[in-house]
Amino acid sequence: MLAAQRREFLLDRLHREGRIVAKEVATELGLAKDSIRKDLRELAAEGLLHRVYGGALPVSPATADYPTRRTIATEAKQAVGRTAAALIQPGATVIVDGGSTALALVAALPRDLSATIVTHSPTIAAALAEHPTVDVIMLGGRLFKHSVVATGAALVESASRIRADIFFVGVTGVHHDEGLTTGDLDEAAVKRALADRASEVVVLASREKIGAASAYGVLEFDEIASIVTDADADHPVVRGLRERGVAVVHAAAASAADDRAAAAR
Repeated sequence: MLAAQRREFLLDRLHREGRIVAKEVATELGLAKDSIRKDLRELAAEGLLHRVYGGALPVSPATADYPTRRTIATEAKQAVGRTAAALIQPGATVIVDGGSTALALVAALPRDLSATIVTHSPTIAAALAEHPTVDVIMLGGRLFKHSVVATGAALVESASRIRADIFFVGVTGVHHDEGLTTGDLDEAAVKRALADRASEVVVLASREKIGAASAYGVLEFDEIASIVTDADADHPVVRGLRERGVAVVHAAAASAADDRAAAAR
């Protein structure tokens, strides 16, 4: 089989099954594992997949630049945002991560909600500027332009003084074997620092992130309370998460009544 044919075979396998196991593919094609590993390295270098131990997983579309991410899976993010917003109790202090799913969360907050929201995202803070009863606390630092959030030592220092009820954290990949991941090392460290300041951590994961992986681990499954996702309950990764004891909260699409209520807010 020619190299181009192997590449096509591997990408098709990844699309159909959501994972490539190098040993299985090598046996199936009658090739050495090193040949498959070489193909996977080249495909990863082109950004077409993410290599993991023993094979590869899909690259998360959530690693794209921020303007692009805001156009991806918008209905899914709205469903996750609405479900997550319903978890906030009046009077709570909540840390909200940056990102387009977090933006959907704050858009879904009831206009009469009285709460304090802490964020290191200027986009999230600006979206809450006209909310009448939500106090907004911004954490500053060096702006990471890719995700439009603050990072760095100054951010971690200011976060150390916060005591929150919930931290809503965004990730770019969720996989029952590879864990919760994101695409930047410093951003992953900031997410962990913010998680340390909250009693509960809730992961926001619209369906395009389920089964994908990025380079840097964020948190272990035993460090979170739940994952909010609109992915189907019978998705193999969702089943794998539940088998590991992870609480998965299903985010349903909006009904016509929900749409009318949102329009009235």
